[in-house]
Amino acid sequence: MPSKILITGILTCLLCFSAFAQDEKKEKEEKVLPKEFVTDSIVKVSNPINPLSPAKAAFYSAILPGLGQAYNKKYWKIPIVYGAIGTGVYFYINNNKEYNRFRDAYKSRLAGFTNDEFYIDSDGNQLTTPRLSTEKLEDAQEFYRRNKEISLLVTLGFYALNIIDANVDAHLLQYNIDENLSLAPHYKFNEFDAKSNLGLTLNFNF
Repeated sequence: MPSKILITGILTCLLCFSAFAQDEKKEKEEKVLPKEFVTDSIVKVSNPINPLSPAKAAFYSAILPGLGQAYNKKYWKIPIVYGAIGTGVYFYINNNKEYNRFRDAYKSRLAGFTNDEFYIDSDGNQLTTPRLSTEKLEDAQEFYRRNKEISLLVTLGFYALNIIDANVDAHLLQYNIDENLSLAPHYKFNEFDAKSNLGLTLNFNF
């Protein structure tokens, strides 16, 4: 009888030891990462923030329009910048040319001459009565002077927007844009009072 109890005790100890060894082996295996996980894992390292980057982009665009956009690697914006500024410059030059044209004729009239371009018809013949009176010349000068000033202001506005765009772009490039956070316009038609509600919807997914 004692021998049976001894054998039973020994077998119980062996079973406990085997179970303990298996649990310890399993725990060690769980601590070690699988080879595939180590190989396929991707660690994202955020780019360091450069506080001087927006100032540099704005400075470059102030020196040469479009240079700040190139610094931000937004090359597709460079033709837009030159197209906008070039359009303003074109209209300024054209309005300035027309202004000087009517001003020269007006000054010639005041000096007592009758040989300005409006005293000559399309065939080159001298006219006794000008095609445009002195009052019309004054109105034309005022019209093209005003358009010239507007064209200059528009050109300077596009130049300033070019600097602002480069500065803002450089700021935004350093922000972490998460797809889980979105801001979208919201429109809803209220059926009770027949009115429309317009606003912004902020969605955050987690």
